[in-house]
Amino acid sequence: MSITTELELVKLKIIGKIVADCLREMSRALQPGMSTFELDEIGRAFLEKHGARSAPKAVYKFPGTTCISLNHEVAHGIPSKTKIIQMGDLINIDVSAEKDGFFGDTGGSFIVGEGTLELQKLCAATKRALDTAVKSVRAGLPLNTIGKAVESVAKEEGFTIIRNLGSHGVGKSLHEAPEFIAGYYDPNDKRILEENMVITIEPFLSTGATWVEQDADGWTLKTAKKFFSAQYEHSLVITKDEAIILTA
Repeated sequence: MSITTELELVKLKIIGKIVADCLREMSRALQPGMSTFELDEIGRAFLEKHGARSAPKAVYKFPGTTCISLNHEVAHGIPSKTKIIQMGDLINIDVSAEKDGFFGDTGGSFIVGEGTLELQKLCAATKRALDTAVKSVRAGLPLNTIGKAVESVAKEEGFTIIRNLGSHGVGKSLHEAPEFIAGYYDPNDKRILEENMVITIEPFLSTGATWVEQDADGWTLKTAKKFFSAQYEHSLVITKDEAIILTA
């Protein structure tokens, strides 16, 4: 969407804060021995308390409130009573929700315990890719500025990019124009970042994978078990200067 009134910005900030705070609440509750279903219940209770509803459940009938993916699962993992979180696991939590007709979308990857040095580097690099991309955007620049920024960090840090997952427009729907914003530099993408455009930026970096496949459950996107991937995501508004981060 493109913001046309101050009230729209206010409502986007409200839902943006809710999903950001929900992600923080869930990440703080993370501990070995709990199931991903138990973690999802924390997110469900938080969103209900703040008058928001799960976007993937409302829009796509997703069988959970939040998407929780473990280790070689990259995105859209279904919360489950049988998936038990272990020390050293890499877990991705994606929280998207709607309130008063506006949507917010955020996510982050977390290591349970200290984790390996490789996982620490992966998460740090993916965070830096997000920060670099957010700082690079402003109205009038090519949309592929985002992928260019992410790719530069991935190459520098020695990680690959999941090429069939990307960023997207958000605002009055969970996914809207501009559709699929590549997390790598695509010189053929001639779209331009416009003032007041509302988008997500969500790089997916990996220890070697470049593609995800859908699991038999019809939702979970995963790589081969030997790979790990991380994702961090903000919803933001494009301006002439620095972007307004809605999910800070």
